[in-house]
Amino acid sequence: MSISLLNRATEEKLVTLRDVTWEQFKGIEAQLIDNRSVRLSYLSGILEIMSPVGLLHERVKRTLGLLLEAYMRVLGIKFYATGGFTIEKTGYASGTPDESYCIGTDKDTPDILIEVIITSGTIDRKELYKPKQVPEVWFWKSDTIRIFHLNEKGEYEEVNHSSFFPNLDINVLLQYIAMPDQYDAVLEFEQFLRDQAR
Repeated sequence: MSISLLNRATEEKLVTLRDVTWEQFKGIEAQLIDNRSVRLSYLSGILEIMSPVGLLHERVKRTLGLLLEAYMRVLGIKFYATGGFTIEKTGYASGTPDESYCIGTDKDTPDILIEVIITSGTIDRKELYKPKQVPEVWFWKSDTIRIFHLNEKGEYEEVNHSSFFPNLDINVLLQYIAMPDQYDAVLEFEQFLRDQAR
């Protein structure tokens, strides 16, 4: 793929609307229900409309998900991949993560949400998931992963390691996400994990 085509494929447009009621948001959402290239986020009167979700976004999302799943499989951690489904608190917040996982047992609310940020908006995306008490939210942005854990006060605080995977080195994970070939990245990461376990 040429660089110009790749650049066009990764362009994302973000529109922010303010003073939008929950009813107005749900009306817009209903009109766009069949348009998979549009992503809506709503928080307390602010509506963000992202279109389209670009190629870079999708590649990073899938590579990160595949690597994390490889980590859990190699280490024998039971997990349930729950994908990107809308999590909302009626009247206040609605957001759709890129990936989500339940660890140990399947649950209605995932343990980990992952968001890939290419174009930043005005909504604090952690706030989208706080009403549902999602224990951990991961953000990939500009070749960096930031992890936020829900503390006892119900606030997200940034941490250096996942509470679910305390031995997972995020910097190592980033190295494999950056590899140009996704297939090779997953295979080499699995081998790295097995070598570490010896």
